[in-house]
This record gives sequence, structure tokens and C-alpha cells, in this order.
Amino acid sequence: MHRLRFSQYLAVFALIILTPAGLRAQTDTRLEGLKDEALRMVEEDAKMVQEIVDMLFSFGELGFQEFETQRYLTGILEDHGFEIELGVAGMPSAWTARWSNGSGSPVIALGSDVDGIPQSNQKPGVAYRDPILSMAPGHGEGHNSGQAVNIVAALNVKELMEREDIDGTLMIWPGIAEEQLGSKAFFVREGVFDDVDVNLFTHVSSNFSVTWGHASGNALVSAQFRFTGETAHSAGSPWRGKSALDAIMLLAQAWEYKREHLRPPQRSHYIIVEGGDQPNVVPQTATIWFYFREVDYPHVIEMYDAAKLMARGAAMMTGTEIDTIMTVGSAWNRHFSKPVAEVTQMNIERVGLPEWSGEDVALANGLQRDLGQEEQGLPTQVPPLRGPINLANYSGGGSDDIGDVSWNMPTITMRYPANMPGEWDRYGDTHSTQRFAGWS
Repeated sequence: MHRLRFSQYLAVFALIILTPAGLRAQTDTRLEGLKDEALRMVEEDAKMVQEIVDMLFSFGELGFQEFETQRYLTGILEDHGFEIELGVAGMPSAWTARWSNGSGSPVIALGSDVDGIPQSNQKPGVAYRDPILSMAPGHGEGHNSGQAVNIVAALNVKELMEREDIDGTLMIWPGIAEEQLGSKAFFVREGVFDDVDVNLFTHVSSNFSVTWGHASGNALVSAQFRFTGETAHSAGSPWRGKSALDAIMLLAQAWEYKREHLRPPQRSHYIIVEGGDQPNVVPQTATIWFYFREVDYPHVIEMYDAAKLMARGAAMMTGTEIDTIMTVGSAWNRHFSKPVAEVTQMNIERVGLPEWSGEDVALANGLQRDLGQEEQGLPTQVPPLRGPINLANYSGGGSDDIGDVSWNMPTITMRYPANMPGEWDRYGDTHSTQRFAGWS
């Protein structure tokens, strides 16, 4: 991707962080002065921003494997006085970083996802697919940029809080394995956010945006069904075998018939994780991995329960057994705070979009043309604050486990323009992303 002016996005985020802490100790006039100062400070850290973005891009680690990312980011934060906790909520690649001043209240959490996606592109600065290592993972969605937004903003706000004697705590945390929706529910269950007053989350997009209420995107359950049967030689004595793969295939086919009777917003898909070793051996074990998505959790559970019934039927038809039904991950539908979203929108409008260069626009147009999309370049206006989606007209979409956090404390997601308008727009998703992305 082209080199974007991340310092402008950081300025927005620094203002958001500063507002709840500063209002406790400063007059409105003084607060405005501190905001102006924060703008200047983050501009001076543009090089650090780009270094963080580039380093995380170079790692390109998959979910639950973000160890170089962990080492690098926590190292920066520890050097700046943050207390680091590793292995949070039982996840080895998870961590938190906290810094407090004065009473330590209020507590402001800043989160962003850090994992890559399988079989992505690893070559920076190009608008076409040219992987350095074929089949290897990479940062196709832009999860390499969010923590740069958070960390540099937090370091500058920390400096202002120390100088002005402003009470508060800054906690930075990563979205581990977001592509698998595998971590945020565990953060919540472990109590990581129990003392948090507000959670500010960042996510890459093609423009600034923030919403309140029921946001777009579906709730989700990620589940694996594992069957066990009896092996045999597929040619010598196939009648002795009970194929676990047969059970998987029957379950998958049953789900395809079920699709006709599911509501339009649903999005469900699966892969066969384990289907046997080689064709001449009847598979003794096999596993299928489903994502069940719907607009809210009750509808997701209806789908999950239906799949469980089908799995029992598939086992009966093949003489196999259901070894395990394992919930791998989940994502509640997202519900964001209106007051926090309003403050965020105010600060977004104050900073505004970058002044795109001709090269920026040319690159975006070239990518859009390559995708067969309308050439629309890069955004020139900040969209207005959006309220809850109209569920009656909603056609479904991706998922993000920030929803699990949003139901437990005031939360917003600030989307910032580090991708280009393009492929996702044709699916009706205003978040957009670059061509190699994978929104969970």
C-alpha cells in the first residue's frame, strides 16, 4: 500500500483519548489547547508510526502465532514505562500494557487487531498479488496498522498527562486471532476489562467512520465437528470400514439443503480440516469447521443447534460417532456507545482527511480498474455519524469479536482510511478494504 499520513489518524485518536481524562481536570479552553498540542506532537512521530506499520507487516503472523508482534510492540511500550502482562487469558500470544497516573481513574482501553490471514501477499508497496513466499500468510486486511494508531497516540497523551498532572490509566491490548474470532470473549471472561471506563477500538478501512447502536456485521459462532469411525483397507476390505469422512460429507450436504430455509442475512461456510490420510485407507477420523453467522446471537444459536441435529443424523447413517463438537470462537453482534461515538465523530471532523497526492489517487484508481470497479480514487469527505442499521433491510456481512467487548463497557470502533475503496463496496459494505483482505 501507499504510504499514508497515519499521523493525522493518530491525531484523531489522541484527541479521543485525551477528552475523557482531560475534562476532569481542565477547563474547555485549556482542553482545546491540549488537543492542538497533541496534533502537533503526533505529527512529529510520523516516522515512528511508519516503522511500526512496516514491522508488523513484515511479520505477517497468523492468529495465536503473533509472537514477534507481541515481542516488538510490548518492547516499545515497556521502554516507555508501561507495565506488561504476557499470556493474558490463557493465550500465549496475548498481552496487555498499562500505565497509570495519579488516582489511575478513568481507565481508557485502546485495542486493535494484529493477526494476518492465510495465503496473502507479503510484498509491500505494490497494488497486485506478488507474494514473496507462495502460500505463506500476510497482512492482507491491514491489521499491521491499528496498533501504530494506538501506541503513538497513547505515548503522546501519556506525556501530556504527566506534565499536566491528569489522572488516568491507559491500557493497550491486541485483538489476537481476530480472523478466527478467537480471543476477545476470553479477554472479557478473564476480567481484563473489569475496571475499564471506555474502550476505543481502531480498525482499518477506506475512510474515517464511526457508528453507534447495532452496527453492520453479523454475530457468529465458530465450531468444529469431529467424527470417529473404523478404518479399513479401501480396496481389500472396505465393508469393514466406517468412514468418518462419509459423515462429514453427509453433514455438509445436509447443510447445503438447509440453506434454502435460512433467513437472508445468514452467512454460513465451512472447510474440511481433516478428511483422511490417503485414498486407500478408510478415514477413521474427520473434522469439519463451520462459521455460523446471523444478525444477532439468538439466530446464530438456532443455526448451531440445527447443525448439531444434522451431525447426529450423519453419525447414525454412517455408523460413526460424534467425537467432539467444539466451539472454537464467537462474536456477539456489535453495539456501540452513542456518547462516545459522538465525541469520536467530532474529533474526526476536526482533523479531516489527508491531502492525497496525485500518486495516491493514481494508485487507487489503478487498483480499482484492475478489480473491475468504478474508478473512484480516494475519499474526499468524512461521512456523517451513523446510527443503528435497519435490520429489516440488512443483507448480512462479516463479523468482529469486538462485539463481545461492546456489550460489557462503552465501546466504539473508529475506522481510519488506510485501505482503498474497492472490492468490499460491491458487497454493500461501506468499510471497504484492499484486494487481498479477509474480513473475519
